[in-house]
Amino acid sequence: MHTEWSAECGTNDPVLVVPWSDASDGVAFVDLRDDPGAIDTIPEAEANPPLMQALRALNAARSPVFTAKCDAWEMPEEERAQLRLELGFGIDRNDEDTGVFAGEEAGAVAFGFASYIDCVCRDLALFASFPRHEHLVRGITRLATPFNQPNTALECVLRPAFVHLKAPQQGYAVSVYMKALDRSPQRAWKRWAAALEEVTALLRRNENFR
Repeated sequence: MHTEWSAECGTNDPVLVVPWSDASDGVAFVDLRDDPGAIDTIPEAEANPPLMQALRALNAARSPVFTAKCDAWEMPEEERAQLRLELGFGIDRNDEDTGVFAGEEAGAVAFGFASYIDCVCRDLALFASFPRHEHLVRGITRLATPFNQPNTALECVLRPAFVHLKAPQQGYAVSVYMKALDRSPQRAWKRWAAALEEVTALLRRNENFR
């Protein structure tokens, strides 16, 4: 699995605000910790069962994080082209069993699927610390790199967050992007689902958040 992380914490970078609402679409933050059944109101999760399972796992009582926002989509060509470059297509590697192509055959990977989940740490000291978040995303990407998930990429983006649920708190959140390519929409979706399952299990490990 290709992995990378970045920090978007500049003055002009977006800030994750929780709770949030979008009047144009009539959607808003759903606290799945307090109301797990409300997951049925999240259309992206209903349309993609692996995303629904990830949200359930990440908001479970023993999870070190909770989720604030998510989305899933079929990748447009511009995104697919960028991901092909990141995955190193064009170098000399071929494996028909896993779907990894090289050289001219890279064009056969014409479909992609992607998602993101905004994750907020429940531990208040960790939530407020940039250095600890930097250590966290470095560790997550390092641990995910050996995953046997060809044609997939994990990107963790560290960003500022303002959470006002019980009391106003300023800190950081991690946007977890999962992307996959393959030769058909169905295969790309299945590859994305398998990679998301492994990354979700990694995010559920409390020892990674110490």
